[in-house]
Amino acid sequence: SKFVNDKWMIKNGFLNDVQEHKPWWWNIKVQKLNLSAPLILLPEVSCQKAIEILQEKGYDQAPVVAESGLILGMVTLSNTLTSVLAGNAEFSDPVMKVIYDQFSKIGLEDSLGKLSCILENDHFAIVVHEQMQFDGNGSSFMKQMVFGVVTAMDLLTFVSRNDKK
Repeated sequence: SKFVNDKWMIKNGFLNDVQEHKPWWWNIKVQKLNLSAPLILLPEVSCQKAIEILQEKGYDQAPVVAESGLILGMVTLSNTLTSVLAGNAEFSDPVMKVIYDQFSKIGLEDSLGKLSCILENDHFAIVVHEQMQFDGNGSSFMKQMVFGVVTAMDLLTFVSRNDKK
């Protein structure tokens, strides 16, 4: 059962740490990865335009975020092309038709150990930062901002560059 699976428990925030012989990088915070600011697409961007933007900017994927800041999902170059070529979407359709809405989020303050547990099952995680926002009435609410997208390659690059032999 996933409820007693330690990796599931870590990924979902129920356990902080269960690994006895942790690698040197296990407790380092995600913010140390020095991720570059992500390319963000609005939900009305067409599949054609998304493909052009991703190719031009050299990205494989990008978060799709509503103007309100709500993270709707991820659009990937391969999924978009596959959907269009299979006839499940048109080039003129908005990217909302081809997004992955199942994705994991991780905070800047979370550990690389937690990230590694997420990346065992997912190709990427969206790095978010919670920020308090106030409206005109002085009411406040927490808003998640996309800080980056992290992949196994980002983690591997960090570990190999900083390997403490």
